[in-house]
Amino acid sequence: MNKHSGFTLIELVMVIVILGILAATALPKFVDLSDDANAAATKALAGSISGASALNFGARKAGNTSAITINSATTCATGVLQGLVEGGVWPAGYGVTSGGDCTAATGASLVTCTITHTASGKTAAAVVYCAR
Repeated sequence: MNKHSGFTLIELVMVIVILGILAATALPKFVDLSDDANAAATKALAGSISGASALNFGARKAGNTSAITINSATTCATGVLQGLVEGGVWPAGYGVTSGGDCTAATGASLVTCTITHTASGKTAAAVVYCAR
């Protein structure tokens, strides 16, 4: 009296089919990550501009003559900020709008620029130090 225990072929096939159905329903949630990627890239650009601006401000205050002068009403213009970006070239697909300027009567030393990924509309704030 040999008694074998285990799964039959039908049971194993059914488990594989069920796992396949679960995988097919979960897959679309992981496929389209472009929205998250665009948001992360926009935040990364804003962060790099903020960091570069802080370094530029420090260099300007220390007397470095090669530091960029940021002292205009168009502080958040692409042309002004591109000097802070690696290679001096503004990345394609991004726009920038101003939240203020460096010529304000209050003498503010910080300006917030809004970086926008034009294709997705994702935005991030970059803090720019006015380097006079």
